Amino acid sequence: MKELIILGSTGSIGTQSLEVARKQGIRVTGLAAGSNDKLLEKQAREFKPLTVALSDEAAAARLKIALADTDISVLSGKDGVNAVATGRGDMVLCAIVGIAGLESTLSAIDAKKDIALANKETLVTGGEIVKRKIAEKNVRLLPVDSEHSAIFQSLQGAPKGSLNKIILTASGGPFFGKTREELKNVTVKEALNHPNWTMGAKITIDSATLMNKGLEVIEAVHLFDVSPDDIEVLVHRQSILHSAVELSDGAVIAQLGTPDMKIPIQYAFTYPERGLKFENLSLSKIGSLTFQKPDIDTFKCLSTCIEAIKKGGLYPAAANGANEEAVKLFLDGKIKFLDIADLVYEGMKAAPEIKDFTLNDIYDTDALARQRVKDLC
Repeated sequence: MKELIILGSTGSIGTQSLEVARKQGIRVTGLAAGSNDKLLEKQAREFKPLTVALSDEAAAARLKIALADTDISVLSGKDGVNAVATGRGDMVLCAIVGIAGLESTLSAIDAKKDIALANKETLVTGGEIVKRKIAEKNVRLLPVDSEHSAIFQSLQGAPKGSLNKIILTASGGPFFGKTREELKNVTVKEALNHPNWTMGAKITIDSATLMNKGLEVIEAVHLFDVSPDDIEVLVHRQSILHSAVELSDGAVIAQLGTPDMKIPIQYAFTYPERGLKFENLSLSKIGSLTFQKPDIDTFKCLSTCIEAIKKGGLYPAAANGANEEAVKLFLDGKIKFLDIADLVYEGMKAAPEIKDFTLNDIYDTDALARQRVKDLC
């Protein structure tokens, strides 16, 4: 890769991706984000991309004035983000949060860009469509999530057909070991206090509910062409072993490293080569690694996602839409923490039975699930 486009550049993954680009000397040709015009201006002035975009029209108008002394083209709205995604560049890092990242990812694939995928909702909601597009356009899809990158790395050199099982690890979030009674009145602040990772608000709440792990199960099904029954989720509190694979002879291959997202980001950028070194992992300092089964009775979002992918069709899209709406309500203080899982389950059940669904069907299902959540509140 010589030229990089970053969608979601002002978020946690986006800013870390720019750190990697800076360290690797990668040319950044396009940047897009939601509404943070101040940070995007700063990024644009440093990296000097050809084009930038903000989906928020008012923020884009401010950015256009702020960058008037440069040659950088400033676009706005959904069409502007899609234009950045299809502009000059070899690879597009897709890090827009939620289903909002689906259309721009598909646009980038249509433009025959390699995809570094940090937006798990793209595969959760539109996995079959995305995979068909990837094959049709003959581009690469490289995972950026630490767990899926670990699985991808662990499979390097494994003979085709030798994968027996995926071992998907989870930190357990801030509430590991808590009972439903203890979780009744937890605050937003407590839910945002992740023990190992620094992430955006939505994904941090998803980690606390184990919804994030449920979404990752769905994503892994699509990425690695496995059955949900071939994926084992284990809580690994240290976040050192990022995931593993069990091969046909019983051997288990794992990828370990410090909890630093820049490592999987860099691997997607430099694959199949290894990039520059980040922090060393000292196993002697860590001392021990532990693994436990998740409590799916307390953290029901995980079991809901597994049920959704087993049902297939539009059920994963419905679960995702319900979750996005429920998390927003929780962050706004309108529902309690435990309500999220109940609402996700009810929203998932609202999915229509459509076998050969289209992109419009996905968006309609998303809206239907969100409305179901609102109606229940």
